[in-house]
Amino acid sequence: MKQIAILGSTGSIGTQTLDVVRQHPKEFSVYALSAHRSIDLLIKQALEFNPAVVCIADETYYRPLCEALSDLPIRVMAGEKALAEMVTLPQIDVVVAAMVGYAGLRPTIEAIKAQKTIALANKETLVVAGEIIDRLAKRYKVDILPVDSEHSAIFQSLVGEDMASVEKLLLTASGGPFRNFSLQQMQYVTAAEALRHPNWEMGAKITIDSASMMNKGFEVIEARWLFDIPVDKIQVLVHPQSVVHSAVQFVDGSVKAQLGTPDMRMPIQYALTYPKRWMSDVPRLDLFATQSLTFEQPDLKRFPNLDLAYQAIHIGGNMPCVLNAANEVVNLAFREGRCGFLQMSEVIAQTMLKTTFILEPNYEDYVQTDKEARRIASDILIL
Repeated sequence: MKQIAILGSTGSIGTQTLDVVRQHPKEFSVYALSAHRSIDLLIKQALEFNPAVVCIADETYYRPLCEALSDLPIRVMAGEKALAEMVTLPQIDVVVAAMVGYAGLRPTIEAIKAQKTIALANKETLVVAGEIIDRLAKRYKVDILPVDSEHSAIFQSLVGEDMASVEKLLLTASGGPFRNFSLQQMQYVTAAEALRHPNWEMGAKITIDSASMMNKGFEVIEARWLFDIPVDKIQVLVHPQSVVHSAVQFVDGSVKAQLGTPDMRMPIQYALTYPKRWMSDVPRLDLFATQSLTFEQPDLKRFPNLDLAYQAIHIGGNMPCVLNAANEVVNLAFREGRCGFLQMSEVIAQTMLKTTFILEPNYEDYVQTDKEARRIASDILIL
């Protein structure tokens, strides 16, 4: 039985990971759960799964969490340091990194050092510090298994293949709710409209990133590190039906793709059971009901965030970290009505120009870069 720790258990990926555990109670046991501040759902999950440890990142919720779980033999922890400590506990086999944003970096690093298998949903970890994560994973001989549907599709398409025979990775994108909007229309879109994704049910932050195509830009950077491939060999295709989750093109001209319904429980389960496949109750893809599969070039004029991501990874160093920090600031500002949809890209571009560039950053450099970029982006929003 695999002992699992879920970082971000109250979010979209975390709750769906628990759905997978419910389907396979004899194979998986939840050893640890964590949340940022969603205490009510965390308590409910703890009462159901009875983990050995729960951790709340926001320390102001520590006491009420302790009181709620006082009758159970559950160790309660709180704060960022505690979260980094939790993932190193010897009983844990797999860490599902499902936290949102930069906050997932440190616990993922500590989990790798503790030689835990990483089921990675937190793409920002590789966006911010891909070089460090790649180096640590090789040093500690740790498997990083992708949970994102696109990277899982590529991973599955590469099973049994030689990376030397790969010509191109084909990352698919739905195009989001504004795929057919003009620039003029996008000037006036609201967060409520952006949160209505046509195919996927995700958390608020990633849904906004999907609407702006920053999420796809992050996935390009993530793919570069996950599969150790030059970014010039990663191509984005807009695929509105979200049936082909991604594909690999080989030097002989053949293409292998992974298809399925838009249900995150499939890639989550595959990451937890790899190299085996287990039964699942996710809806089956009905090819007879699939009317058409279409693919389009992404429009970088209407969705400049994708271009900014390519620029950041080409520049290298700490620039992807700057990209992520600025995006987290404007994403929240847009959701709170303090920033327009198109303005997000403008603020990110300015922040990339104004933040101190470091060609070969270490971990502390990333920490300082994140702080500096957030401050600069916040100042630009006020102007």
